[in-house]
Amino acid sequence: VQLVESGGGLVQPGGSLRLSCVASGSIASIYKMGWYRQAPGAARAWVASETSDGVTDYADSVKGRFTISRDTRKNTIYLQMNNLKPEDSAVYYCNAKPEVPGRPDYWGQGTQVTVSS
Repeated sequence: VQLVESGGGLVQPGGSLRLSCVASGSIASIYKMGWYRQAPGAARAWVASETSDGVTDYADSVKGRFTISRDTRKNTIYLQMNNLKPEDSAVYYCNAKPEVPGRPDYWGQGTQVTVSS
């Protein structure tokens, strides 16, 4: 499975961005896709995810501001980010978890999001 993110950039506090992640390859083997982020000097942290049957979940820090969604026809997941804050600045990574337990996750290359005035 290959994952390619896009949509990052520089935005002012209170602004919005939409990240996209296009998946290709053995997509049928994936049961959950989501987003993680990593700020400088910090560990990579989970942001949001959606299972193959549409169940979504969010980190407390982004609930009410971020929305994860998917377009199965395009094999794409999105992360709509509203009311962005400087602490949301990070490299955002797309993640896919295989259905078979024990297999390693798939990761995209990351896209930079910077929230600054």
